[in-house]
Amino acid sequence: MTMVAACPGCVAAPLALKHAENHAAPAVVLSLPTIHCAACIGKVERKLNAMPGVDSARVNLSLKQLSVYGDAIDTDIIVAALKSIGYDAYPLDVGLLETRQDTVGRNLLVRLAVAGFAMMNVMLFSVAIWSGATDTTRELFHLISAATSLPAVLYCGQPFFASAWSALRVRGLNMDVPISLAILLATGMSLFEVLNGGAHAYFDAALSLTFFLLIGRYLDHHTRSSVRSAAKELAALEVHHAQRIEDGKAVKTPVSSLIVGDRLLIPSGVRVPVDGRLDSAQALSDRSFLTGESAAITLAKGQQVQAGEINLGAPFEMTATAVGDDTTLRRVAHLVEMAENSRNSYTNLADRAARIYAPAVHLLAFASFVAWVLVDGDVRHALNIAVAVLIITCPCALGLAVPAVATAAIGRLYGLGFLVKSGTALERLAEVDVAIFDKTGTLTLAGGSARLDHLTGEQAAIARGLAQASDHPVSRALVTALPDAPAATLVEISEIPGNGMQAVYKGETVKLGRGTWLGASFDGLGLQIGEQPAIELPLHETPRQGVDVALQGLRDLGVPPQILSGDRQGTVRALAQRLGVQDIHAEISATEKHTYLTKLQNEGHHVLMVGDGLNDTASLAAAHASVAPSSALDASRNAADVVLLRENLDDFPLLIRIARSTSRLSKQNFAIAAGYNAIAIPVALLGYATPLIAAIAMSASSITVILNAMRVRFVK
Repeated sequence: MTMVAACPGCVAAPLALKHAENHAAPAVVLSLPTIHCAACIGKVERKLNAMPGVDSARVNLSLKQLSVYGDAIDTDIIVAALKSIGYDAYPLDVGLLETRQDTVGRNLLVRLAVAGFAMMNVMLFSVAIWSGATDTTRELFHLISAATSLPAVLYCGQPFFASAWSALRVRGLNMDVPISLAILLATGMSLFEVLNGGAHAYFDAALSLTFFLLIGRYLDHHTRSSVRSAAKELAALEVHHAQRIEDGKAVKTPVSSLIVGDRLLIPSGVRVPVDGRLDSAQALSDRSFLTGESAAITLAKGQQVQAGEINLGAPFEMTATAVGDDTTLRRVAHLVEMAENSRNSYTNLADRAARIYAPAVHLLAFASFVAWVLVDGDVRHALNIAVAVLIITCPCALGLAVPAVATAAIGRLYGLGFLVKSGTALERLAEVDVAIFDKTGTLTLAGGSARLDHLTGEQAAIARGLAQASDHPVSRALVTALPDAPAATLVEISEIPGNGMQAVYKGETVKLGRGTWLGASFDGLGLQIGEQPAIELPLHETPRQGVDVALQGLRDLGVPPQILSGDRQGTVRALAQRLGVQDIHAEISATEKHTYLTKLQNEGHHVLMVGDGLNDTASLAAAHASVAPSSALDASRNAADVVLLRENLDDFPLLIRIARSTSRLSKQNFAIAAGYNAIAIPVALLGYATPLIAAIAMSASSITVILNAMRVRFVK
């Protein structure tokens, strides 16, 4: 059947809409740091498109990302498939990246391309002049250069002109003021010379100046990627409505209208809206957002209930004791917000140098102009020297010193599995002198591992049958520990929240869960068959791969590790002894973690915080530098400076070494720029450097700085 329509878009729109619905969002997004060419793209896409359950796979070479579309896709299987063909892949939360269109970066890149194109063409036109062209020929090429340069300078220099004008409007100075003066004076003097039949014009100097400055500006923008506020992420955990008990009935009420003393009903599976006191006989609560531990907590009548925790058991009643800004959740959010504001006040090396540089350059150029006017009275000559001074001291090398090194370092770290999210993160990482680690989910993997050699075949089958019916991390660890055991046939399987699983096997009740629930003397995981005594199933936390290497590497770098955890004292101490960590703090809350970290920093320490839970969020934001694994809570990842994309910690010390190398190379680049100025400025002040020679010298210093920055890629 042929469709005819006056508007082709009307025909195409439904098809486009259908396509969009089918591919609204990828099921899995992975980072592919080792992919580098079109052949790699084809190899990866062919491999994944042939896998069952995968509708399509698309590789973005620019972002080095893989998007996989389909239903019920197992990330681990995808990662294993990619590893089998030689590509490392890491699960990536695209919410960590800036998803909006980067208009600023795109505009800078376009202006950079225009400046480079115009610069090369003007230099080509200048060849005839340098070769000895005179009179009409020289004037013609000067006019062509002017026609090319003027629109290019006005367009490409907009980032500097706008910034300089913003500073001048409030009677201030920034680094863009001398930059704009140098560009405009070089262009204006050249145009004046051309219109008056002069022999020299310096359009190529103005364009090369603009070109190199735009390189620095783009690199700087690239390293200063915007990061979502962790404090804002905490709002997702706040409940907006609650069930207030009025005259014996539960009435839906806005949380904002609750007052201290209100009685509330908390249904099963619902998050607690405010802090309060438990009125029911008991409750089962998930308080992992505060403690970082996945184990449920049993509360008795009269005990405190905190905003943000989840009711895992039967509905219970409570009396509000703290509302609004006084709740535990809101206090944590305030701590995070204050910490973020404090971190944002940190200024990098380039910013600190700019405070000194901007007024010094203006005074030097103005002094040279006045001095030469007094010496020979030739205003044109004096202005030429002042322009040469501005160009020669122009901070191209200064502007490239930090961004060039940071960009190279961030690219290197991304290939190692570290996603650097903050523009000043590397400078702060270079200064850390103590490292604080959370335990569960950071030093260890969730769930742990079980040792079950003492079980009979029937006992192992029952344990597996019960474990595979639950998605709890402990159950998953148990299934992993019994790879060869067939699952027993069970009926009437049910989960008792906070306790474990129970079912019927050959007419007997079988249970898998907490020892105290099974009537045993131990509190750990156990298995009970009928009326037989419970069998203990020892569960051990599994440290992340390479954690020993990481901690020892930090010690070698003079960064002693500590453990801060909300878990039990005995559990934390056992892991610390295993890892050789002496300084530990267990059973502490999010506020206590933040207080301890703040105490260390007030004593003069630069603290590195590594954590994954909401209880770590305030500490991650307050620390001098912070790292979170990719499996961390959204708020924690957003609070961190660096996200660890890999599960192993082998390269963790390399993160610190690269950061320190970045700081060292940045300072070397400043020294290079200073040495260049120490030689070039006297030459310009004495009148021996034309604006063209100044531009060539400036370009040489910029190239030297970029080459020095590349050395960060070879740090081991």
